Amino acid sequence: MCGIVGYVGAQSALDVVMAGLRRLEYRGYDSAGVAVLADGGLAAAKRAGKLVNLEKELVERPLPTGSTGIGHTRWATHGGPTDANAHPHLDNAGRVAVVHNGIIENFAPLRAELAERGHGLASETDTEVVAHLLAEAFSSCADLAEAMRQVCRRLEGAFTLVAVHADAPGVVVGARRNSPLVVGVGEGEAFLASDVAAFIAHTRSAIELGQDQVVELRRDGVTVTGFDGRPAEVRPYNVDWDAAAAEKGGYDYFMLKEIAEQPKAVADTLLGRIDAAGSLTLDEVRIDAAELRETDKVVIVACGTAFHAGLIAKYAIEHWTRIPCEVELASEFRYRDPILDARTLVVAISQSGETMDTLMALRHAREQGARVLAICNTNGSTIPRESDAVLYTHAGPEVAVASTKAFLTQLVACYLVALYLGQVRGTQWGDEIRAVIRDLSRIGGAVERVLETMEPVRELARSLAEKNTVLFLGRHVGYPVALEGALKLKELAYMHAEGFAAGELKHGPIALIDEDLPVVVVVPSPRGRSLLHGKIVSNIQEIRARGARTIVIAEEGDEAVVPYADHLIRIPATPTLLQPLVATVPLQVFACELATARGNEVDQPRNLAKSVTVE
Repeated sequence: MCGIVGYVGAQSALDVVMAGLRRLEYRGYDSAGVAVLADGGLAAAKRAGKLVNLEKELVERPLPTGSTGIGHTRWATHGGPTDANAHPHLDNAGRVAVVHNGIIENFAPLRAELAERGHGLASETDTEVVAHLLAEAFSSCADLAEAMRQVCRRLEGAFTLVAVHADAPGVVVGARRNSPLVVGVGEGEAFLASDVAAFIAHTRSAIELGQDQVVELRRDGVTVTGFDGRPAEVRPYNVDWDAAAAEKGGYDYFMLKEIAEQPKAVADTLLGRIDAAGSLTLDEVRIDAAELRETDKVVIVACGTAFHAGLIAKYAIEHWTRIPCEVELASEFRYRDPILDARTLVVAISQSGETMDTLMALRHAREQGARVLAICNTNGSTIPRESDAVLYTHAGPEVAVASTKAFLTQLVACYLVALYLGQVRGTQWGDEIRAVIRDLSRIGGAVERVLETMEPVRELARSLAEKNTVLFLGRHVGYPVALEGALKLKELAYMHAEGFAAGELKHGPIALIDEDLPVVVVVPSPRGRSLLHGKIVSNIQEIRARGARTIVIAEEGDEAVVPYADHLIRIPATPTLLQPLVATVPLQVFACELATARGNEVDQPRNLAKSVTVE
């Protein structure tokens, strides 16, 4: 959610922080602000709305130049998006500035305490209490890092905090609990941010921050301790992409760029995972093969688009391994008292690695003794660090809020996990695994071919811009694809869209079919699932007979659907279980173009954030 940037060094802090905030706009926000230490004091500016409002304010009322500063883009949790509620928040004396991501759950009693001691709080936020508490703690210890540790020990909830103090020039401190924060280390300068994208133009050297840790940044170094004050071990790492990867590269939207990057992203996810003999070598999967052979149940936990990847993975895991597989919404998982034990493998899927619902599901699984394998795109994030094993997707930065290339690479990673389980358990022969790997290696080219034929899909999307509803139908692995297509329209076009299993059509949803209603149907291959193919063709006939407009996604050479398709979208023929990798792409393009035609913000849909770090 919120974007956080902190800087100390020789450059203009305001310039560095504002550039970082621009790179974090994708996270979703409703206000923005900055604070700079200069001339022995602290100067701040903040405005509700987009970053351009803050930029205008800084032109009209410039801040003094300083080399230490912090910035924030806020996504409202406590208090509406107003100037007063925007971050940074200051103490009454204007000497401390704090920015915050997450929720302080015990802020109400803390606020009451402060009021009793004469503090005047000017906002509705939970964050402001931290600024006042920090001011009090600093007055007694004169050490900003120690003051932050004292305050954090009193806080409950999930939070990232970053602060500066006018009486601690050249120092930025940060703290994290259940919310992302990463350190960037440069030559004579250091950075704090909620995402490496904020400082990737300056350095690729990063440091992971662990749970319940405080970091102190100075020009000459970084110090990390626990909330208890003990020195903490840190793990430096190198970011494997550069600033250009986080730029639009000539595309109108990041989403268009990321859709176009999918062939390469799929190929990158496969890199280094197959040895010379064609066997899978998943070095990151640190769970012993003997334990995997004892696994008697797989449970996948995820949210949103990642959940749809999990639904598809279920088909592959059960088919290739014969292990029962459940797929759970992470937000519901721990509340239903799931049955888990040491022979359960939990697969947690998250693009950001910071999705709070998924993180809490993971922790519950580990408390029950289950082993956890994470599928993630973000090196150093919380979910892979707290898992027993990790499979990174190597998709590169995904800036658009609505996920595209992350979804396809999550699918590839899920297929690799399923094949690996089949390999160690002996349910798949080596030649069978090699055949699937060959098919996966060709998928990038198939996605490229799909992208080359998308102009009719764009034209169709533009023609439907005035519609209010679109339905999606699918069978087998096409059902999760239908769900994902509907989700993309909801996210981007703000339209009512629903995905259904086509076999359920006569059990209620057919009542929704009306004259000229657009219905997208994902058709399974007639080669791999011939029985299902015939049934879904019957479904298409049923809805067309009731006047609906049929938009049919079918593989090349499938002529049986032609008489019943008002609009036919061809995709390359692929093995049945892998079809979602190509069938999803037209739906991404369709949603993006329809949103554009309706005048919506494609990369930053309303009310949404890229990384949901609260439950």
